[in-house]
Amino acid sequence: MPDIRERVEEERGILKKIQNFVPGFRGYRRREDLRDADRMLRAQLAQSLGRQRRRLEDCRKLLAQDYGSKELDMAGGLISHFKKVEGVVAHAETGYSGLVADINIHEDEMNRLYEYDASMIDQITAIASDIEALKGALAASDKSAATGGIMGIKDRITDFEDQFNRRMRVIEGTEV
Repeated sequence: MPDIRERVEEERGILKKIQNFVPGFRGYRRREDLRDADRMLRAQLAQSLGRQRRRLEDCRKLLAQDYGSKELDMAGGLISHFKKVEGVVAHAETGYSGLVADINIHEDEMNRLYEYDASMIDQITAIASDIEALKGALAASDKSAATGGIMGIKDRITDFEDQFNRRMRVIEGTEV
């Protein structure tokens, strides 16, 4: 996946380029560009989670055909969890630090925030693999593998959510 930070820098308009030459404004402009890159990356993460949620909804349709209410309830809860995490990722704190903010997020911290968010792509890839395995178990009518698959995906999305919620605490140095 290309580094969005480079794309944001390459696509600066003339006004932003001029702002980079104004004394005292350059650091502000660079931090704003990093925030934009992080915001775009989080939008991509949220979209990826949405794709995986829709794949789970397809699995739920298979469950409705061949399985009982227990598995349907589990899948419904899992889909709701995905929707919640999608919203959290899409609307998460961007690392904004105004003039009188309690905690100022500097450029190196913004870079760490971006790297932290980028590392979560691997978790979504693992979730996608688990959903594919779940589809296989459902197609084979392997009830125990399907139930185990749903539980495994639930664990993965919970881990993803926990890691994502820790991101600002880690960057701010307040994680205990």
